[in-house]
Amino acid sequence: MPVQLLPETPSQTAGPYVHIGLALEAAGNPPREQEIWNEMAKPGAPGEHILLLGHVYDGNGHLVRDAFLELWQANHDGVYDTDYDLDKPFNSFGRTATTDVGEWTINTIKPGVVKNAAGVPMASHVNVALFARGINIHLHTRLYFDDEPQANAVDPVLNLIEQPARRETLIAKRCTVDGKLAYRFDIHIQGEAETVFFDF
Repeated sequence: MPVQLLPETPSQTAGPYVHIGLALEAAGNPPREQEIWNEMAKPGAPGEHILLLGHVYDGNGHLVRDAFLELWQANHDGVYDTDYDLDKPFNSFGRTATTDVGEWTINTIKPGVVKNAAGVPMASHVNVALFARGINIHLHTRLYFDDEPQANAVDPVLNLIEQPARRETLIAKRCTVDGKLAYRFDIHIQGEAETVFFDF
């Protein structure tokens, strides 16, 4: 008797449930007692503490007010921590979401240098996954820092992007927010300023 295979479930967009289920505060709901959220680094975490923030824009240049982001980065020594624990001063993984004013924020530390599989050092960066309505499969991108131009110039991943101007879409701009060191990283899903996204 031949094996009967079940058809693949159709893809669906993230939709508004992402906020409701995974971004309770951004959706206007009280947070759970245990929550993976936007405090990747507590005050006692070693390293240079920074605030990451930005907006997400659609192809028409309008703010996406219910986007959901997951971030994954190395610690200040360039080591990824795979064990998530809310009691630790730093976790390599965090989540955030755009609010009704269209902005996302996350408190973390500036990551150290990580080597790729070939042993080549990469510039300090944060891996970002973006979920939003209208997107069937989440998008992967990277955030680099504009105050590290020499490291960025030789980064093996940035140099995979053939057009130098497109590399700029991955560079977060240094700024200050309420006296705290911050980096602004706006994501454009489509359009002339579309952020570079990667296939994995």
